[in-house]
Amino acid sequence: MDAGSCNGCEVEIANAFGPVYDASRYGIRLVASPRHADALLVTGVVTANMAGPLERTLEAAPRPAVVIACGDCAVNGGLVREGFAVVGPVTDVVPTDLRVPGCPPHPDEIVAALRRFGGR
Repeated sequence: MDAGSCNGCEVEIANAFGPVYDASRYGIRLVASPRHADALLVTGVVTANMAGPLERTLEAAPRPAVVIACGDCAVNGGLVREGFAVVGPVTDVVPTDLRVPGCPPHPDEIVAALRRFGGR
């Protein structure tokens, strides 16, 4: 879920699932609905307009759902933490289980974090 990112992290997530890094070879896949997800991968600092949707998205996911903060903005607010419309990092809105730092994080680091969650 993009909670207010610049889309740099989304580009690297797409690369993580592309042919070079191929996260799907570990049984990891992206799904369109939180109802089909085991984990919620959140990018960007949480903006005021996205705090509610983030909470509702987590509520829609089956339990136990893992929340992964991906990128510096999601982990600690990054460069925009003092912005007027910023609530804060993901941990200020929902409990976070894993953190993937970087601006943006490298696809290898994203795959490694997803593998830690999946136990592979």
